[in-house]
Amino acid sequence: MPADAKSSIAVLGAGAWGTALAVLLARNNQTVLLWGHDKQHLASLDRERENTVYLPGVPIPEQVHIRDELGDIAQAALHFLVAVPSHAFRSTLQLLPSRFSSTAIFAWATKGLEPGTGELLGQVATEVLGDRTALAVVSGPTFAAEVARGLPTALTVAADGEGAAETVAGWLRNDRVRVYTSRDMAGVQLGGAIKNVMAIATGISDGLGLGANARAALITRGLAELTRLGVAMGGMKETFMGLTGAGDLILTCTDDTSRNRRVGLALGKGEKLSAILTELGQEAEGVATARELYRLAKRLRVEMPITEQVYRVLYENLPPQEAVELLLKREPRRE
Repeated sequence: MPADAKSSIAVLGAGAWGTALAVLLARNNQTVLLWGHDKQHLASLDRERENTVYLPGVPIPEQVHIRDELGDIAQAALHFLVAVPSHAFRSTLQLLPSRFSSTAIFAWATKGLEPGTGELLGQVATEVLGDRTALAVVSGPTFAAEVARGLPTALTVAADGEGAAETVAGWLRNDRVRVYTSRDMAGVQLGGAIKNVMAIATGISDGLGLGANARAALITRGLAELTRLGVAMGGMKETFMGLTGAGDLILTCTDDTSRNRRVGLALGKGEKLSAILTELGQEAEGVATARELYRLAKRLRVEMPITEQVYRVLYENLPPQEAVELLLKREPRRE
């Protein structure tokens, strides 16, 4: 199949997650066009056939065609799967044609809210692409390196129409990747966004050396916060008990592969946020999401005490130990 065939899937974003998704699609016999904003990085991917910066040790299959011109990709691909950071989501979409084929599906695996507006990325996609393009979101408990290495994984794909959800699930599904479908686009997006803030919270707790009991309590009460805001924004309660809620929350809060957890660990050990992010060298979506969640919770009058303290640590320079003490001093209540 030629690389410009109209059955190609364009993966937009050549970081760890975008590369892992491109590798997965290629293993599933899809022809993939992989694009990123950094032409020098793309040239390295094409030359080395490996993402040595973000996903070392994983060969990029020949079915993945590296492209540095988004306009060319937009003309060649039928479907799109976006894995750029949330802050680049709108600007990336604005580079695409204003209209797609009537059979095109636009999906994204970015987890977060739009910085500055607090909008769900599905809202951003509708604003930029219009309401005639089929949209779908991919989420669930995943680390890019494990997906790329072919380790067992479960995902959720949500779309307003069952047909679009099942089509995208079909791109990703194989004997190592189990994919479920959902109609709850709001819930799936919110689960994937809020868990990053809770991972910062549990990282702070562990960085302070507060132990496993405290971590378990934060995860459990974090799930309660996630569910309260998710339902208030139109999500279904049962969604937050599944892969994209509890599953992703547990993964991100308990494994040091999580960049958001690592941010929290470093904060708990007394390091400064600016230095942490510089050393990390990649996006930690929970940092920007904490600010948007804090604003949303205030506007919707949803109680989110863990989110509030994470926000204050990140943006008001509240010492992490004091944030924990404020949580412990809260009035007792029924669970």
